[in-house]
Amino acid sequence: MKISMMTNNYKPFIGGVPISIERLSNGLKNNGHNVNIFAPTYQNQIEEQNVIRYCSFKKTLNNKMVIPNIFDLNIEHKFKQLNADVIHVHHPNFIGWTSLYLGKKYNIPVVYTYHTRYEHYIHNLTFLKNSQLRNVIKNKLVPVSMRHFINMCDRVIAPTNLMKNVLEDLKVSTPIDIIPTGVSDEFFEADIKEVEKIKVQYQTKYLICTVCRLSKEKNIDFILRATKILKERIGGDFKILIIGDGPEKENLINLANELNINQQIVWVGNVPNQQLKNYYSACDLFVFASKSETQGIVLLEAMASKLPVVAIEASGVIDIVENNKNGYMTIEDEYKWTNKIIDIIKNDKLCNALSNGALETAKDYTTNEIALQAETIYFKAIQNIHNKAENRVKAVNIWKRRTI
Repeated sequence: MKISMMTNNYKPFIGGVPISIERLSNGLKNNGHNVNIFAPTYQNQIEEQNVIRYCSFKKTLNNKMVIPNIFDLNIEHKFKQLNADVIHVHHPNFIGWTSLYLGKKYNIPVVYTYHTRYEHYIHNLTFLKNSQLRNVIKNKLVPVSMRHFINMCDRVIAPTNLMKNVLEDLKVSTPIDIIPTGVSDEFFEADIKEVEKIKVQYQTKYLICTVCRLSKEKNIDFILRATKILKERIGGDFKILIIGDGPEKENLINLANELNINQQIVWVGNVPNQQLKNYYSACDLFVFASKSETQGIVLLEAMASKLPVVAIEASGVIDIVENNKNGYMTIEDEYKWTNKIIDIIKNDKLCNALSNGALETAKDYTTNEIALQAETIYFKAIQNIHNKAENRVKAVNIWKRRTI
């Protein structure tokens, strides 16, 4: 099968969507499919086989994303040459519009993955000073535009059951499938020497980590406030590695200063994907506070490294974290959240049981398993297009017979 992936962002940009695309593509390639990724250009990008770069209006925004130029004629030129069987688009805007155009013009099914709850990111539109206007966009415009786009697609993929419920609440008419993002095999095997280096570097009794972009919706300020409580409860012999970068870093550093937790918080910055597994394996526990995930990819990565998880009960978490099996979820309460951290790190028997449960959970999400599920959806979409074409031919023939 020939599959064209369409995206507004990809490597070297670090984020959940590029990770999801890369892993699904690798799984599909391993299963013998031909996958090409249409992605915008970046400064300092690395050229890769089967990654087709189209132009960007602006190379880098403050959040490290780019503005894709969907009017680049090279998109359709390259797409036509590939003779794709299916288009898999990962954004409803920009390249999403192009994907619908190409699908209709060449009679190719369009499958869309609902990666992002855009209504949770309206606060990033800082030029909108009017709060009423922001609320209208969040509660009216975004749902209407999402429903319209999805209904133009042939199938829509939700990464979790909860996200399927969100789509059903939008009252979309397009068939909904559930496919999570897979975990690469590399996360199941860390480099022991690198793991030891990390442990030596951050010598402490308890080593905890979180991985995310440092942006408001990731709720890192909650982790910082909880860290202060944890310090008061168990003393200062622990460190929380905050792995990632983003626009809120300076504000978060200032908050850590105010809370007097500088000795416990380590701002690691972005870590290459191939090294991330070693950080997970060096730690005792993974914590997560985001409330805006469609799927917490990093949760599964951590679990593949046998890390128990303590997270806020939210979308993207509920379908992965199971209390008493692989970690705990709590409401957004720093004291209750901190209590669960203490329960795990102070109880070796419980920690080991949750570690084993975490690994078993991650094994259900390997990239090859996820790719097999995607294949089934692609075939359904292709068959549906063919059925529509056959029905159109039948309708024309019936009409011709009636008019003879």
